[in-house]
Amino acid sequence: MFLGEYTHSIDDKGRLTIPAKFRGELAAGLVVTRGFDQNLMIFPLDEWQDMAERILSRPLGDEGVRAFRRRIFSGAVDLTPDRQGRVVLPPYLRDFAGIDGEVVVSGMYNYIEVWSVEAWMAERETIENSGDTARWDDLGI
Repeated sequence: MFLGEYTHSIDDKGRLTIPAKFRGELAAGLVVTRGFDQNLMIFPLDEWQDMAERILSRPLGDEGVRAFRRRIFSGAVDLTPDRQGRVVLPPYLRDFAGIDGEVVVSGMYNYIEVWSVEAWMAERETIENSGDTARWDDLGI
């Protein structure tokens, strides 16, 4: 499982160092794609496959399903970390998330999010100031 928040840097070659605590679950490979916010999502291969199967089970005739498939699959890239636990993030993904230099790598239990420091701070402030505990009640929390 992926838990915690880590600050790392994207180097001049576009490489992200995966936090050491996360590397074991990603050693066999991973998939990076555009997130739902201004971020990237990193999935272990098995989690990606499970999600892909759920998406592919939806009717292709549904316009919303096609749009979702385009967003998730067209932006995805499968990668294998090098011996130092680094992956090269393609320029189009770095541009999408606005990441360059320092980033926040955040564990989301079954996947990882990568944010620019600025976007992550704004997201955290929004969450902490929302006072939207009613939504959490709807989740049964």
